Amino acid sequence: MKFYFLNSLRLFRGAVGDKFVFMDDNAACHRTLAVQDCLDSEGIQRLVWPARSPDINPIENVWDALERQVAGRNYPPTNKNTLIHALTEEWDKLPRQLLDNVVQSMVRRVECCITSKVDISRTDTFL
Repeated sequence: MKFYFLNSLRLFRGAVGDKFVFMDDNAACHRTLAVQDCLDSEGIQRLVWPARSPDINPIENVWDALERQVAGRNYPPTNKNTLIHALTEEWDKLPRQLLDNVVQSMVRRVECCITSKVDISRTDTFL
């Protein structure tokens, strides 16, 4: 996992260049000292943002679409291996337009938070 993770990060960082900033979902397992040490050793800056703010985290929208696709399969996964296989297949099928729309919506979402002076750390903000 660590090898794959690092290779992916290096690839994205290389594509984006000096402005690359890593954004995770603030899950506790992604905030461990080991993960931070790994990012530090690679010279990767992490985006600091409030916990429990899924509406301003684009990957949450993508995970939702992916979850619906996997749940809607004719033969839903029944174990870890079939889940990994299903996730991989469905990830590859996600329309590029969905990803573009999610990314492009972020400016509007952040502007909305700034304009309304909303506390984006509250879980009920956008519900």
